[in-house]
Amino acid sequence: MLHFPTSRPRRTALALATSILIGSLTSAAFAAAPMQKVQSGYLHIMLGKFEITAISDGTVDLPMEKLLAEPIEDTKKALNRAFLDDPTETSVNAFLVNTGDRLVLVDTGAGQLFGPTLGKLVANIQAAGYSLDQIDDVVLTHLHPDHVGGLMWDGKMVFPKATIYAGKADTDLWLSEAAKKKDGDASHFFAGAMASLSAYVQSGQLKPFTGDREIVPGIKAVSAHGHTPGHVVYQVDSDGKRMYIIGDLIHVESVQFAKPTVTIGFDSDQKAAEASREEFFAKIAKEGDLVGAAHLSFPGLGHIRAQANSYEWLPLRYSTRLD
Repeated sequence: MLHFPTSRPRRTALALATSILIGSLTSAAFAAAPMQKVQSGYLHIMLGKFEITAISDGTVDLPMEKLLAEPIEDTKKALNRAFLDDPTETSVNAFLVNTGDRLVLVDTGAGQLFGPTLGKLVANIQAAGYSLDQIDDVVLTHLHPDHVGGLMWDGKMVFPKATIYAGKADTDLWLSEAAKKKDGDASHFFAGAMASLSAYVQSGQLKPFTGDREIVPGIKAVSAHGHTPGHVVYQVDSDGKRMYIIGDLIHVESVQFAKPTVTIGFDSDQKAAEASREEFFAKIAKEGDLVGAAHLSFPGLGHIRAQANSYEWLPLRYSTRLD
């Protein structure tokens, strides 16, 4: 039988020993948990009867004060108002559209072309519940490296069963050795497109298209030239609901919604890029359609509201209702 001392000094000693023992046990049982530092890279929503999945390829820091065609101080003030720094951490988003009959990927992220902060597309597609061989079609808004790089990994085709669609004006430009030699300043854009698409060209899987056309039932390519000569927006329609996946019509929500006339250095034709942005923003705001954007903060989903000569971005609210 255990015997507990009852005198005051002994009771004090016992209390102290007990406190030390409990403290050591507590410390051992509740050791500091390691930080995870991993973000979820996908989000499912429903558009009519279609399932749309936003897929993150990661983020990349971009020097917006240098890239945007407006005074540096104005850009700095706009970024500061949005609690953003320069360089600005910028999302690279892709979108999966499950029509029920076909699984279509819009853009592919940067793959291995932009360093370790990008190239998360494949892992996030799989985390979202899909396998790569389920993807029937890949539709590209344009052929810049951060939209086509994910087509390849370690020199191998990531989507060997998929048909690849892109605007012919872009394939004619970015896959041209002659154009690459002529425009040396943008040689890395040409190199990225060629490295990403050459295998699909050789296999006959690349299908360039011209004009506005339906790619698969419910998904239509609509010309939005300017950012690149063949830049397109994808209009997705299901059961009376509509979404526009707008590619690079916009890069910086804190600047270009308030001032849609502001262009970015990546635009091939700045006047045409500005005109396309104005046209689609006005149309989308009037009709209240959903938007999916490649470089707005992940998941890049929301609505656009018109305000006099500017626009307001309304990010989509999170919902668990996927009926």
